[in-house]
Amino acid sequence: MKQFGFLIICLAFFTACQTNTEKIILADQDNAGLKLPEGFKALVYADSIGHARHLDINSNGDVYVSLSRVRNGGGIVCLRDENNDGRADVINYHGIYEGTGIGLHNGYLYFGADTLIVRYKLTEGELVPSANAEIVAAGFTPENQHATKPIAFDKNGNMYVTVGAPSNACQIEDRTKGSKGIDPCPLLDLHGGIWRFKADVLNQDQAKDGYRFATGIRNAVAISWNTTENKLYALQHGRDQLAQFYPELYTEEQSSQLPAEEFLLVEDGSNFGWPYCYFDPMLNKKVLGPEYGGDGQKEDRCASADDPLLAFPAHTAPNDVLFYTGDMFPEKYKNGAFIAFHGSWNRAPQPQEGYYVVFVPFKGAIPAGSWEIFASGFAGVESVKSPRDAQHRPCGLAQGPDGSLYVSDDVNGRIYRIIFNAR
Repeated sequence: MKQFGFLIICLAFFTACQTNTEKIILADQDNAGLKLPEGFKALVYADSIGHARHLDINSNGDVYVSLSRVRNGGGIVCLRDENNDGRADVINYHGIYEGTGIGLHNGYLYFGADTLIVRYKLTEGELVPSANAEIVAAGFTPENQHATKPIAFDKNGNMYVTVGAPSNACQIEDRTKGSKGIDPCPLLDLHGGIWRFKADVLNQDQAKDGYRFATGIRNAVAISWNTTENKLYALQHGRDQLAQFYPELYTEEQSSQLPAEEFLLVEDGSNFGWPYCYFDPMLNKKVLGPEYGGDGQKEDRCASADDPLLAFPAHTAPNDVLFYTGDMFPEKYKNGAFIAFHGSWNRAPQPQEGYYVVFVPFKGAIPAGSWEIFASGFAGVESVKSPRDAQHRPCGLAQGPDGSLYVSDDVNGRIYRIIFNAR
């Protein structure tokens, strides 16, 4: 009997070891082309799935990705790693809408198309959500710029939606040299801010049922609710073309570095000053835009606009922000922010900038140190002269149940998985 018991123990130990071995995730030999800090590795979780934007991950590891263009009959890609090798081997397309915003909340998959927010019911154990799309919020006007609808959820049943401004600086004639800014800017009534809705109420209309939570934000593709601090954060895409429209005030070099991309702590009633103001990182203050009588130095009404937490290089296009709560990464990353920078298009004659994921350490609700580049190499070339040169552009971020960091690419539809201390 003792020998039989010993055999059972040995068999159990062998089975456990075998199971653990099967769950070890092996990184790609070249780390999927990425440059990472020591101890970090990367692999391609999925590839060529479409123009992948934001993503979210269920507690069982299922990954859901939004597409900016419908592919294979769907605007959502549903991914599952069925054989536990760390990579997706089940890929399904779902839904008729295309867009950017996506998020899991209370048993539903929410999707942010350009003109409405819908949700699909999830069934436990099933990868693909229900076919029936319920409209949660609508009434957003169709626009040809800054139309994406990123979404975030708080702990109190609220959903936050970015409504970007369909304009560069609210000029009478948009992006036209010499055209003055409209004052007051009428776009701010329903654009250029973040609106709050009830997450579980259907058929809400932006104008009638939405609450303008914050304003003066030209466009914030990156938006996230920090569950540790119970606060909303966003990153603004700053305005463009200062030297092109105002060569008497700005050199091309100045224009390539102005304005900063702003990291915002968004409170109820925040006003960050767009279109009247922009943040100059060299002066470390908000100044009045030239469309409203600014000269590159004057503060005027901008002295009362809310300032950013941090200023990032101009025109780098921050497209997602994630507060890391996992246990896989070293302690320095706990509760800090990862930010995906999609990359610039209008920094000439300077080289284009971005195309990387950065990390910002936090202490409580505010940054606790300088930002650093965490993952680079997405572009696949040493110097990006034009966005068309980039092979991959980071867009969305998500945290897996094991603490892995997932990054989406919206050029060739690659999903990266970044892990720590892998073989």
